[in-house]
Amino acid sequence: MGKKLKLGIPKGSLQESTVRIFGKAGYKIKVSSRSYFPDIDDDEIEVVLFRAQEMSRYVEDGIIDCGITGNDWVEENASDVERVAELVYAKRSMKPVKWVLAVPNESGIKSVKDLGGKKIATELVKVTKRYLKKKGIKAEVEFSWGATEVKPKMGIDAIVEVTETGNSLRANGLRIVETLCESTTQFIVNKKAWKDPWKKEKIERMVLLLGGAILAEGKVGIKMNAKEKDVKKIIAILPALQTPTIARLFDKEWVDIETVIDEEDVKQLIPALRKAGAQGFIEYPLNKVIY
Repeated sequence: MGKKLKLGIPKGSLQESTVRIFGKAGYKIKVSSRSYFPDIDDDEIEVVLFRAQEMSRYVEDGIIDCGITGNDWVEENASDVERVAELVYAKRSMKPVKWVLAVPNESGIKSVKDLGGKKIATELVKVTKRYLKKKGIKAEVEFSWGATEVKPKMGIDAIVEVTETGNSLRANGLRIVETLCESTTQFIVNKKAWKDPWKKEKIERMVLLLGGAILAEGKVGIKMNAKEKDVKKIIAILPALQTPTIARLFDKEWVDIETVIDEEDVKQLIPALRKAGAQGFIEYPLNKVIY
């Protein structure tokens, strides 16, 4: 038996996006509905599925060497772990999620100051209590086992819930009063494991590739040809991560230009670049962008 790095990936809402990002980074993970131990195409890594809410406790206790979870759950569990990298991706978007205070549309609660003596339901109990204490508000905070959006219909005055877009809250007749905190996905490591040279190097390689995969999200590579005399005009309207690559072609009057741009900009840029003299466009997807 060789050395093994025990890696936890989140089961639930982050599972699909995590497996996809790992795939772009070069790690193929296969999850079976019947097992908590997914397969991975790296014999030196052992993967286990844990709920994001529990991940930081298992990492802190050394049950696993490292794992991926939200910063919100690290704070909720007050876990003593190494935060090695911030991996900004979520269930639906590449943006941080927000924990918000929400109330029914018809509620008279306008701010956190109106919560004195009220009842709040949330899964993020400790963070919510600390927030209320900081604001000088005394309210009852109870743990919600799920379906938190429906609790106001059962007599709860307010909820603290995680959201990316706010659509689910609006669909349940709720409005956001305040944002308690934002949270991003974190790659966390057990402190003892982080001191192990082999495990540290293995983790650093993985984090480098994951970071490159996330940076490539929403971006594409684009190549084009242009006459030498038009290059300055083209470069003036062409965004780039650093500087475009320019290579001279066999015909000395022509060059090849290559760069990386946001995918959402393509539909505006290509017509403008063509008008500036570029032609022969090739657009291609990216798996990783690493500096």
